[in-house]
Amino acid sequence: MSQLQLPVGMHVLERGWLSANNILFIGREETALVDSGYVTHAPQTLALVRHVLGTRTLDRLLNTHLHSDHCGGNALLQEAFQCRTAIPAAETDKVARWDQQALSYRATGQQCPRFSFDETIADGALLQLGDLQWQALAAPGHDPHSLIFYCAQEGVLISADALWQNGFGIIFPELEGESGFAEAQATLELIAQLDVRLVIPGHGAPFDDVGAALQRAFSRLQYMQEDPLRNAQNGIKVLIKFLLLERQRIALSELPAMLREIPLLNAANRRFMQMDEESLAHWVTAQLERAGAARSDGEFLLDA
Repeated sequence: MSQLQLPVGMHVLERGWLSANNILFIGREETALVDSGYVTHAPQTLALVRHVLGTRTLDRLLNTHLHSDHCGGNALLQEAFQCRTAIPAAETDKVARWDQQALSYRATGQQCPRFSFDETIADGALLQLGDLQWQALAAPGHDPHSLIFYCAQEGVLISADALWQNGFGIIFPELEGESGFAEAQATLELIAQLDVRLVIPGHGAPFDDVGAALQRAFSRLQYMQEDPLRNAQNGIKVLIKFLLLERQRIALSELPAMLREIPLLNAANRRFMQMDEESLAHWVTAQLERAGAARSDGEFLLDA
């Protein structure tokens, strides 16, 4: 195959924020979907999957990790297809108890309808997706329990949020004072050792400039490591932008309370920013406006 050509039966449904990309496999005997997007996009996810499947049904659903933008469509897809669902093995107890704090949904102020699981995926597990064999590899950093899926035969990597064309996802553990930079470094080094011709990231278009993407990711990680405040600032901005994308507007008068009451935002502020909520609200508003990611009309912070 050419570098940007997908293997037969593999379809990438590239999604915009708030959803992660969906990767659909149509094999001779079985169909499978990797990641299901955010809950507010779930009806669209279902429609897209049905369109590509045609007369087939969805047999399996797999999650690279359990952030809300990767598994928010699980419940609707399970209801529609009664598909078997596989999640990272380390997350089973949290899902069984539906611990929304431990699963990050309450911690980030995001939504995810409760879903069930039938199978687990461990580091090193071999998966049959479409008519090809894939290996699940542990990819901590962005999320301690994230997995990536690698097909050696085709040189294709489903990288989730461990590697994007221009960086990677927020290193969430560091926001709470846990180790994440070293794990992200090890994950990037692991990817660099693989013979990868094509990367399917969790967000953005598939890309084949793998070496250049890795260089950019290593450079960005070093920049974050040199001053962890940078990761915290980025995390706060991204989490507020995510909520703004979902709600379309946030009352400026409510933003300080939001920064105080959403646990991960509060933790990042206390550990790194050390600002009162009013000052932090003014800071994040100015930062998003400067980046062109939001605008203020004096009453509301509006998506831009």
